[in-house]
Amino acid sequence: MSNVTLDGNPIEVSGKFPTPGDNAAPFTLTNSGLEEVKLENWAGKRKILNIIPSIDTGVCAASTRKFNEKAGGLDNTVVLVISADLPFAAGRFCGAEGIKDVETLSTFRNYSFQQDYGVAIQSGPLAGLCSRAVIVLDESNKVLHSELVSEIKNEPDYDAALKVL
Repeated sequence: MSNVTLDGNPIEVSGKFPTPGDNAAPFTLTNSGLEEVKLENWAGKRKILNIIPSIDTGVCAASTRKFNEKAGGLDNTVVLVISADLPFAAGRFCGAEGIKDVETLSTFRNYSFQQDYGVAIQSGPLAGLCSRAVIVLDESNKVLHSELVSEIKNEPDYDAALKVL
C-alpha cells in the first residue's frame, strides 16, 4: 500500500505500482466509443500512461493538455489518459479543448487496472478513483519511467517522463 497526500492529508493507495524494468501488466479498459481495448492494441508503440483522478479537475485537465502538446506528435508513441471517468466526460472534454493527440480510457468497467497498476485510492474523499501517476512503456511494454505523484494536486514531472523516450 502506497501513501500519497491530498492537500497534505495522507490517503491510502493500494496495488503494486510498477517500477522501471518491470513488464507492464496487461489491461482492458473502455475507450470513448464504449469499446473494450487492451494494452496489446498498441503493440509495437511506446506508451505514455497519464493516469488521473478525473478529467474534470484543473490539474488533470492541465496534464492532459500538456501531454497532448508535448508528446502527441512523437513518432511511434501514444498518450493514453486513464481515469475512472465515464468515457462521455473524457470525450466531451477533449472535444471542447480541441485535444486530438491523446486517447482517453476509463476504468469504470475494469477496476482491476487500478489495483494492477498500484493507483487504487482506498481512503479519503477520492476513494474509488485513480491516484495521479505517469508510466512510460517501451514498444515491448517494459516500464521505462514511473512516477506516483506524491501530492495528488501536483502535476507530474513531464520532463522526466519525456526524457526516457
